[in-house]
Amino acid sequence: MGKVIRGCRRGKGSVFRSHTSGRIGAVSFKRADYAEREGYVRGVVKSIEHDKGRGAPVARIQFRDAYRFKKINTLIPAVEGLYSGQYIYSGKKATLAIGNVLPVGEIPEGTVVSTIEAKPGDGGKLARASGDYAIIVAQDADKGVTRIRLPSGSKKTIKSVNRAVIGLVAGGGRTDKP
Repeated sequence: MGKVIRGCRRGKGSVFRSHTSGRIGAVSFKRADYAEREGYVRGVVKSIEHDKGRGAPVARIQFRDAYRFKKINTLIPAVEGLYSGQYIYSGKKATLAIGNVLPVGEIPEGTVVSTIEAKPGDGGKLARASGDYAIIVAQDADKGVTRIRLPSGSKKTIKSVNRAVIGLVAGGGRTDKP
């Protein structure tokens, strides 16, 4: 038996590159400005689209910029019950309705939420997969923290200023087979 030559030892493997053509873009909340931190801003759902490589549908939402004459376009994972043409409200004073974005400190306990910020201003990192949701477990106004139950079942304590979308992510049941 001779020595195995180097080419055979290394194998035929290659560096994996995901196929990213046809993707819409990264999903994130819009940057929190003064209007959103103290009151609310209104946006309109322009469309709900399929994004390649993502299980959940994506909602394209358009806000008016409060400071310059322009529109702000954002993408967020669509929640169940969201439809195109719907007005959604984002901010501290927004009402508790499906699709609205509020700080978790303003949301009552037991509410189903998704696309939650892990750190203030990160654009929403938790509970974003299709059919996923988290539940607000407890509020501690003195410390300014909120406990949430994540889709895995684990509980996490986050700051009350972190934002979240009301409702569960659409596209649930994607993996169910008949």
